[in-house]
Amino acid sequence: MAVLNYHHLRYFRAIAHERSLTRAAARLHVSPSALSVQLRQLEERLGQPLFERHNRRIDLTEAGRIALEYADAIFRTGEELVSVLKGGARAGRAVVRIGAVATLSRNFQLGWLRPLLGRDDVELVLHSGTLRELLPMLAAHSLDVVLTNGTVPRDGAVPWRVHKVGEQEAALVGRPSRSRRTFRFPEDLRTTPIVLPGAGSGLREAFDTLMEQAGIRPLIAAEVDDMAMLRLIARESPGVALVPPVVVRDELERGTLVERARVPGLRETFYAVTATRRFANPLIKALLQPV
Repeated sequence: MAVLNYHHLRYFRAIAHERSLTRAAARLHVSPSALSVQLRQLEERLGQPLFERHNRRIDLTEAGRIALEYADAIFRTGEELVSVLKGGARAGRAVVRIGAVATLSRNFQLGWLRPLLGRDDVELVLHSGTLRELLPMLAAHSLDVVLTNGTVPRDGAVPWRVHKVGEQEAALVGRPSRSRRTFRFPEDLRTTPIVLPGAGSGLREAFDTLMEQAGIRPLIAAEVDDMAMLRLIARESPGVALVPPVVVRDELERGTLVERARVPGLRETFYAVTATRRFANPLIKALLQPV
């Protein structure tokens, strides 16, 4: 296994940002010749030239640009490590890494993150994916929290802490109708096309059970896993869509969509998942208020 000399990496990073070996040497208080030796040793270790030299100018090669991205990330992580272990005091900006399942409402995510938005001392890093992809990142401390609207599987190796951070009754929404007749739930679902969440969601499973109990086979127009896409289809559909109102909040406020009926007993629950840590991100604690 090749061992990377981080002194070499630090010198390379300085040269890359200064775009000058002479200026980097002055900044690092070493001679240009010594710095050139360190750079050459790093290039030999990586097996790639990191700079192209044009007379007095040096430019990053493709390998150099990749190396600089990694170097910046490595030293930024080191700064965060020192900050966290010293009790969270930061000379720069605090970083909060949040994962969210791809099917989760963007409006809900935005509302949950609002206390951190616009703060000069906070940088948000957002990841989207499946719960299966995000939970290992949480376990590896690559994420501080994962937002989901689904059931979190138990893990003997990592005892997840699941916080309920929101809940909303589901509704049937649709475009405004000239008819003054009140939508009859669930009877009108026999003839009115409906857009539904994908079969893997808890909301869909509960809806299917409700329809089975009522003896109704709904006329399904579309099944959509992604709530952002479901929102778009709801605006175009001639029928109704089953969503938590937060998903289509803007459309409801503008009148593009209206609530046709609430679905009694059918609720979407939102969770924030964390892993037990000795040095937890203090900004996450402020967001984990019980509902």
